[in-house]
Amino acid sequence: MPLALLALAVSAFGIGTTEFVMMGLLPNVADDLGTSVPTAGYLVSAYAIGVVLGAPLLTGLGSRVPRKRMLLLLMALFTVGNLASALAPDFGWLIAGRFLAGLPHGAFFGVGAVVATRLVSEGRQARAVATMFLGLTVANIVGVPAATLLGQHLGWRATFLVVAAIGLAAMAALARLVPRIPVEAHQDVRRELRALGNRQVILGLLTAVFGFAGVFAVYSYLSAMTTKAMGFGESSVTLVLALFGIGMTLGALAAGPLTDRALRPTLYGSLGALAVVLVVFPFTVHVQWAALVMVVLLGGVGFMTTTPLQMLVMNKAKDAPTLASASNHSAFNLANAGGAWLGGVAIAAGWGWTSPALVGAVLAVAGLAVAATAGFLDRDPSPTSRVVAAGPHPAPLEPTPTSPSDTPSTPSGTPSSPSGV
Repeated sequence: MPLALLALAVSAFGIGTTEFVMMGLLPNVADDLGTSVPTAGYLVSAYAIGVVLGAPLLTGLGSRVPRKRMLLLLMALFTVGNLASALAPDFGWLIAGRFLAGLPHGAFFGVGAVVATRLVSEGRQARAVATMFLGLTVANIVGVPAATLLGQHLGWRATFLVVAAIGLAAMAALARLVPRIPVEAHQDVRRELRALGNRQVILGLLTAVFGFAGVFAVYSYLSAMTTKAMGFGESSVTLVLALFGIGMTLGALAAGPLTDRALRPTLYGSLGALAVVLVVFPFTVHVQWAALVMVVLLGGVGFMTTTPLQMLVMNKAKDAPTLASASNHSAFNLANAGGAWLGGVAIAAGWGWTSPALVGAVLAVAGLAVAATAGFLDRDPSPTSRVVAAGPHPAPLEPTPTSPSDTPSTPSGTPSSPSGV
């Protein structure tokens, strides 16, 4: 795999850390800013709303910007958002900082996924995308537990300062390792918007909304479940979060080659397995070792859905995959917000701390139903793990030093030279 994928993974690590760490810091933020934990939960929603709005907006605005420069600009905005969060004087400003940090999330993964597929040969594209997502999963093994621990001991502001520093390191890696990849001559906002109207793209996005909401219905309350249902102490929360991250990483590692081999079966299998794990979870949660196993399985089968969904919408968007890819992350964050809300409704109704798992199972089944409907309606016989827009794949591109301006656009499908020119 090219080193440029490492730069994308480092960036994903920073994004994953700031996205998920708020779940573990809610009590600390609430105490420090004099608000309740449920009110502090709006900080999770603020980030998710930033992702949902920023993905199409920033992708559209950057449709003519060369890929590498766009990645750098998005990571710079991410860094500023986390710095603003660290320096926020009150809750309102922290909401704004979280929203700002979320804006580039979807657009970065949208552009990054397209870049990843351009760095490898035909037949390894899903593995390249999964490699980028590994940064997101490793964030849940190392970044989120470490950042949560840091926030508990040095204050939540220190966490966001560290994430801002990770953003700067990611920018340096992107500048050094990612080659210049010109914008395709055919790429424009109108073409990208038309691609979103594709029935298969819409169904893919709906699958993400429903299916992944099942994961977040539980994950959003995993810290509380650790102490109130599993019987662990507060010090064990970081361990449970890390186990979830290990599951995510294992799922991402398995999803890449499986998606390259058979996209839709991988998607059906992961959503079906997710529903089963969520149904079984409440019956094992009071046996500590079994509960820990289920946490790993939940992370694994949940995250196995991300790579096939990403590749599906990119392929079905034909020659305009960037906005569809970015919108997929808007869908994931709608799942984040919706799953957390529905899980909270179940808890507030007095159904118990494990009730979000059963809510999540219903959502996972709904996602599987949408995915199966999409598969039944799909009349395109072409392989669905191939990104059409990437065109002919030359040898992996070599990194080039950052320059004031990137190479001018060249027609789509024209092989790039090793320098990316």
